Amino acid sequence: MTVRLPGALTLGLIGSLLLLLGSFGGGATRNRGGVLEAVGLDFLAYGRGAGISNTVFWAGVVFLLLGWAVLGRRHVLREGDRDVDKRERTVRTAMWAWVLPLIPAAPMLSRDVYSYLMQGAMLRDGFNPYTQGAAVNPGPFLLEVSHDWRNTTTPYGPLHLWIGEGVTRLVGDSVTAGVIVYKLISVAGFAAIAWAVPRIARRLGGDPVLALWLGVANPVMILHMVGGMHNESVMVGLVSVGLLACLDRRFVLGVALIAVAVSLKATAAIALPFVVWMATRHYAARINKVPAFLLAGFFVVLETLAVVSAVTFLSGASWGWLSEISGNSKVINPLAWPSLAAGVVTTFIQLFRDDFDYNVALGVLRPISMALMLLGLVVVWWLFRQDDRRAIAGTAAAYQVAFVFNSVTLPWYYASVISLVGTAGPPPWVLRLAVGGSAVVTLAFTGSGNHQLYNTWWMAGVFILAWVLTDWVFGKDVRWPWPAPGAAPHVPADRAAHPPADPAESRPR
Repeated sequence: MTVRLPGALTLGLIGSLLLLLGSFGGGATRNRGGVLEAVGLDFLAYGRGAGISNTVFWAGVVFLLLGWAVLGRRHVLREGDRDVDKRERTVRTAMWAWVLPLIPAAPMLSRDVYSYLMQGAMLRDGFNPYTQGAAVNPGPFLLEVSHDWRNTTTPYGPLHLWIGEGVTRLVGDSVTAGVIVYKLISVAGFAAIAWAVPRIARRLGGDPVLALWLGVANPVMILHMVGGMHNESVMVGLVSVGLLACLDRRFVLGVALIAVAVSLKATAAIALPFVVWMATRHYAARINKVPAFLLAGFFVVLETLAVVSAVTFLSGASWGWLSEISGNSKVINPLAWPSLAAGVVTTFIQLFRDDFDYNVALGVLRPISMALMLLGLVVVWWLFRQDDRRAIAGTAAAYQVAFVFNSVTLPWYYASVISLVGTAGPPPWVLRLAVGGSAVVTLAFTGSGNHQLYNTWWMAGVFILAWVLTDWVFGKDVRWPWPAPGAAPHVPADRAAHPPADPAESRPR
């Protein structure tokens, strides 16, 4: 019996509604106050009530993932349907139908939004988040910040603090109001990504429907950009619109937008060297290629420094963010190669030395990994220099190199890769890897933000499900091992073609 699932929009909408209901007790729940406490349902955030909330939340994640898979199989990857506008409307309608229920939902999959509010309040109240931890400014926001981050500085740029300061000046010390404002900011960033990504695909001669489905309607994007409210939403939105402007040969505008994104989070700068290639090819038609390259590089660097300096000055923040770019090294998960490799090395060495410490291996591998990352970025930049399509594909590849070899990698970092990977007509193996990887990342993190990446049996099931789902999305039918009700018994083809001869008559002897 062939598996037949309901419509994509319906599946995903059910998922989003379940996520909305489950988020208040199964998401990044409040330590003080919140919606559940206000309506007298705070028992849903602990004990057996939390179990119910988490079950509802996980059901929502699964339904959203299935809706995305059905949308891809039936409306994006199916051959023969050439009406691009109709397919794009279908994907866009489904995407926004899935996003809307998450707007009133509680924070999910991360507590970072509470840190954003805390850091904004610190700047508002005269503290320096680049030299001081959140604990110096007690108040309602601090109570919601994860204990791991109460004494750490922020790795984000001045625009991040400027936004946070503006939000906290607007809402005062109201956590609920601050979360609502940040949700609206995140949706605005998500909308910018949704607007720019299919247009980038069109400029490159790619499939805008594929780009929208894989790069924006992806559950990783919806869950972490809208549900988790990460500042990647605004950063990736600015980079996407900036790259689109560069493809339209409006380099001053494009570089300015990407530079603003750099002032929010430094990883946006990875796109700028590829803009240099695009500008070089454009201006090489008027002057020699080498002078065009030198001038393009000079003006990209100059404009970026000018924009970042302006944002730093206007925000009232300090240049201390440059010393914090490397971020915090507390996070350990196998999404980052040095953490994965350190785990393997430690397990092996402990076969012979029980007292070998994981942190010793990690301390050696992280510097090596950073060197490999820098080398990989240079290699990718050089290999993807031929034309605009290669430059955009190279930008996605460079982000992937950075996140694999970075000391710390979290799931929402991949928004920079996912948003671009479908724009440049990638080969089938890249598409399959992106779909399968998206399924794995979607199912690897709980509503509270804790990961299951070291839960062996859970991840084994996730990898199997991702493999089967990817095969199904790309056209392979999944069949149940039993026939459909009322179906005729299955008969092997060779036996059906050659029925047995009549049995010989029994004769008495």
